[in-house]
Amino acid sequence: MRLLLKGGRVIDPSRDMDDQMDVLVEKGKIAKLGKNISDDSQGVGAKGQKGDLEIINVQDLLVVPGLIDIHCHLREPGFEYKETIQTGSEAAAAGGFTSVACMANTDPVHDNRSVTEFIRQKVAQSDLINVFPVASISVGLQGQILTEFIDLKNAGAVAFSDDGKPVMNSALMRRALEYAYSIGMPVISHCEDANLSNEGVMNESFVATELGLSGIPSVAEEMMVARDILLAQYTRTAVHLAHVSTAGSVQIIRDAKNRGVKVTAETAPHYFTLTEEFLRDYNPNMKVNPPLRSSEDREALKQGLRDGTIDVIATDHAPHARTDKEVEFEYAASGIVGLETSLPLSLRLVEEGVVTWKQLIAMMSFNPARILKIPKGTLKAGADADITVVDLNKKWTVSRDTLHSRSKNTPFDGWEMKGKAVLTVVGGKIKHREL
Repeated sequence: MRLLLKGGRVIDPSRDMDDQMDVLVEKGKIAKLGKNISDDSQGVGAKGQKGDLEIINVQDLLVVPGLIDIHCHLREPGFEYKETIQTGSEAAAAGGFTSVACMANTDPVHDNRSVTEFIRQKVAQSDLINVFPVASISVGLQGQILTEFIDLKNAGAVAFSDDGKPVMNSALMRRALEYAYSIGMPVISHCEDANLSNEGVMNESFVATELGLSGIPSVAEEMMVARDILLAQYTRTAVHLAHVSTAGSVQIIRDAKNRGVKVTAETAPHYFTLTEEFLRDYNPNMKVNPPLRSSEDREALKQGLRDGTIDVIATDHAPHARTDKEVEFEYAASGIVGLETSLPLSLRLVEEGVVTWKQLIAMMSFNPARILKIPKGTLKAGADADITVVDLNKKWTVSRDTLHSRSKNTPFDGWEMKGKAVLTVVGGKIKHREL
């Protein structure tokens, strides 16, 4: 089966491309990009079939390299009541993501090759999107003993992270950075000083005092951001910092990049969209870790996205069942589902003039591919035909009841959105379609 996308606005940051053109897909690869590609489609309508060629009119739509989420939780194995690889992949495809990297805080923890192989088997059975497993840094996420990095790499892991728990042992983190760097693998750091966060449930601020909730100070994140940057600088290795949420973290990262430290960073749409003020009704679906911060932090994150301090927009998709969320705020689990709302929320950054189209697409495709060192995030000829087509004018309303994820813990239920992925192509095959 071949596919011809006609007349779309093609944006490919890997090639500094932004132009109206056609995209021809053959044998699961990008075969050709160009103006008025005819092939054998002459005489066929705007949307039609001729032989093994399907032609789709994408005029007035955005055609970009398949979106990549560097940070999500698919919960399988062990927490299938929250999410499975199948349902998570369905949500990803509906959100325009052709590839995701799933974190290791499963049950059992993804700290050995048997779990890697289980995940890859489930991905093959699902046959929807590319799922790249992220193995844990430490055995059992306990922060005491390194996992078998080479064995996990050989089994198919693409990165290491104890996300969900900070690596408090600085010596262990140093060894992790050195070992992973020596075998060409990234380390993704959950930056939190557990002694400073001290079981807080929201940002430490006047709002927390008003609400009578225990706070997590911004320095709890910033302390570990600084530590991991210093370790990367000292060992001459690289580190990727997950879910950055504070102005202080942005400044520390900016300074480190100016010094030439090999650091990359991500934030998530809820951090540049929401603030702690949204917690005033004690909605547990607003509870995340790190917590929603102040409006000043939100603006600093936008500036970090604008000037390249923050490299990636990740979803931090963290599904939880109703039993985990529909309880008192203090006892609710932290996390939201984000695969289906990430794109429209991120599109607002362009409307607001925060970033350009090329910057946004790079942060959601090319940059995560570069950090994970996977051959994705490009539309160059010969590349895997992973493509996302976006209707920038499509208006829709988020409804928890129609989300593809097994869990429905979204803080955006009822929000009006503009912009949606209407075609998700993975390996040349259409996996989600609203055209």
